[in-house]
Amino acid sequence: MNKVELLSPAGTLEKLKIAFDFGADAVYGGVSHFSLRIRSGKEFSMEDFAEGIKYAHDRGKKVYATINGFPFNSQLKLLKKHILAMAELKPDAFIVATPGVLKLCHDLVPDMPLHLSTQANVMNVLDAQVYTDMGATRIITAREISLKDLKEIKKELPELELEVFVHGSMCFAYSGRCLISTLQSGRVPNRGSCANDCRFPYEMYAANPETGTLFKLEEDEGVGTYIMNSKDLNLASHMKEILDSGVVDSVKIEGRTKTAYYAATTAKAYRMAIDDYYENNLDNDKYQYELESLQNRGYTDAYLISRPFEKHDTQSLDFTMQLGTHQVSGQVNEEGTHFLCKYKTLPGDELEVHMPLGSQIDMVDNEVGATYERDGKVYLKLKQLKAQNGKIWESVHSGNVNPIELPTKMPQYTFLRIPSHPDMDTYPK
Repeated sequence: MNKVELLSPAGTLEKLKIAFDFGADAVYGGVSHFSLRIRSGKEFSMEDFAEGIKYAHDRGKKVYATINGFPFNSQLKLLKKHILAMAELKPDAFIVATPGVLKLCHDLVPDMPLHLSTQANVMNVLDAQVYTDMGATRIITAREISLKDLKEIKKELPELELEVFVHGSMCFAYSGRCLISTLQSGRVPNRGSCANDCRFPYEMYAANPETGTLFKLEEDEGVGTYIMNSKDLNLASHMKEILDSGVVDSVKIEGRTKTAYYAATTAKAYRMAIDDYYENNLDNDKYQYELESLQNRGYTDAYLISRPFEKHDTQSLDFTMQLGTHQVSGQVNEEGTHFLCKYKTLPGDELEVHMPLGSQIDMVDNEVGATYERDGKVYLKLKQLKAQNGKIWESVHSGNVNPIELPTKMPQYTFLRIPSHPDMDTYPK
């Protein structure tokens, strides 16, 4: 049986490695402004991206290169050069968004698998057939599509791979077709530079054009002003419905510009959900425990399982972002011997050790600190904060660049975390 693919975002080389270490089968990322996330694309050089592809292939994993921007006529010559240069790195597929770029890629690199971006808004069999005829081997369907419609597409086009988003930011507009940032700041969403203007608070006014009168509409306290702020997608508790359908080839996590901890935690949560599904041992509380530890805008299961008109809870009207249940305190280095502080850390703090699945560390108790297990989780308590240069710190804070010694070796990129509030009960009931 072929398991569904778990596809994670890779905004940097470090995040690429973290996603794989924490369970992803494949990642997607890009280089330059032809990728639809300029902020993340700038953090990948061609050399880094090549290293990331090698890292993936050495582990039997895949990398999909994003060339999913919307080019101007003046950029077409540069686009052709970019396509050929990316092909030289031998990624496992290109992700493209427009018919013209799809045809160009097919003409220039005929052997390269082509994945059609969600920006193409494929919702039905007719559109899927057209793009398949043009050379698409996989379609990343619109986020507004239903599982029922996915089944219809697969029925008509059984060889076509279908990819769906299961986690991450949702757009107020239809599959990202938004111009709010363009109007307010000149940053064009479909050119890769969305300013997330839909996340801002807004005030409402009523104007009378005949008299020039302008009235501010006052809101009741607690109603909120985040009128365009979508909640984040979270389908970890619906893996059974998704995978029972038998039509989904890849489940995708959004978030190339998000943190390394986000890359790790989403990969781990969905890796557990997928593996547990095939072992007939699903435990939704376990996955949500991890996902609730992330900063989020509130969660919704959106439209794959339920149709849009059936949903009335997809907007977060009271806030733009809230803390997760946990705060990242530290990130272990590649050698596994030290960590860099990401939050205020004191001797005696109890830190949960957030490792890749299947990892084990020694339970020790020495002059540096102790590691121990409780309720199926691993914890670390430091007795002293000893830097790599030998200095002993009374406390360390975010921004302190001195690696702090660990009492025992841990897997690279392991995260240390604490509850966001000391009295917070973060365990699933």
